[in-house]
Amino acid sequence: APYSARSIASGNRRTGEAPSANSTRQRITIAPHGAHWMFALDRPFEIPPGAMLARGDYLWSVQPIRTARRYEVVSSHGSTGKELTPQERKEALELPPSISPDVRELAQSWTAQSSSPRATINSALHFFRTQGFRYSLSPGEYRKNDLEQFLFHRRVGFCEHYAASFATLMRLAGIPARVVVGYLGGEYNDLGRFFLVRQSDTHAWCEVWLPETGWTRVDPTSAIAPGRASLDLNSFLERDIVVGQTGGRRNAFVARLARSAIFTNIRLAWETLNYEWDTQLLAFDADVQDVFLASIGIANRRPFLLIIEILIVAVAFLAIYFAWMQLRTRSRVDRAKVLYERFCRRLARLGVRRDPWEGPSDFARRASQLVPNESQRIRQISDTYIALRYAPAPATILDRFAKEVSAFAARSR
Repeated sequence: APYSARSIASGNRRTGEAPSANSTRQRITIAPHGAHWMFALDRPFEIPPGAMLARGDYLWSVQPIRTARRYEVVSSHGSTGKELTPQERKEALELPPSISPDVRELAQSWTAQSSSPRATINSALHFFRTQGFRYSLSPGEYRKNDLEQFLFHRRVGFCEHYAASFATLMRLAGIPARVVVGYLGGEYNDLGRFFLVRQSDTHAWCEVWLPETGWTRVDPTSAIAPGRASLDLNSFLERDIVVGQTGGRRNAFVARLARSAIFTNIRLAWETLNYEWDTQLLAFDADVQDVFLASIGIANRRPFLLIIEILIVAVAFLAIYFAWMQLRTRSRVDRAKVLYERFCRRLARLGVRRDPWEGPSDFARRASQLVPNESQRIRQISDTYIALRYAPAPATILDRFAKEVSAFAARSR
């Protein structure tokens, strides 16, 4: 069973677990998503009405969440203090049906050299940190022997790749482990004094069972990309974007506008308005709504609702404007992509094929080494394509790019 029926709550109540001295009370407004999952920090021990504590210490709504819902929960940041049952231990040590001998040998080498589970964990993190692994949101597709391919050959992936491989290696080493999917980061709104957590903040990490601490969090992604462990995904990509590795394709003009003080203040105000609407209006009946509006100086709700409608229309016009801006650049970008693919086909005829997960920068570096007499042209064409693809550029650049690709194609025949 995915949850324990005894933990159904009709009012905020504790699950039977003693609270840690280090605990946090949260008031959360969750957007409708149609599923049953709810979220809270760490391990909730005081759960809201209509919720269950699922196996794995996460919240599960009895009814699907189809409207905005506000709830309060208290979470502990310490160990649960519970021992694993035989069934829980068995599940936390289950392995995929087929694992290559090389993967097994890797895990066994750590246990042979380690004096404790913690030492084994540190050996695994050291392996990820020192063996050339890279963080990428577009690593390409893993197929047959995907774990072996990831660990010993390609060594590129995002959080789910690192969490799943780390958990499997821990289980091979005899350490109970599980993958946890949740949220990392979020943005603090100074105006409304709340954290906004978006779907783009999803993250995957691991928990391992240690006798002295119980389920203990380990994030193998932090060994590869330390910034991802302390920043939300958008901030991480904006700070550390590498073309061909993170796959960032955000229009530079839109990115600069989004970071501008004026746009930021407008966005924070809009998000605060949405937050107050959800928490103070939608959660209560009409009488309570009128009391709230009166408390902020609005005696009549009709003008207030009219203002809301005007704001919605204004936001819609902004969305249309940005969509139009994107359409203006799409034809330019599409043509640049066609020309770049022609360039890649010409290199393939010279024996240099671009891998699906390989970005323009990495491919140019490798191709320049394999075709040294054309290295200058390869780098020039790649740099121009990157400028066209990932940054605003005048139309003359596209014409120049077309000439460069044509000249390269004619020269390499």
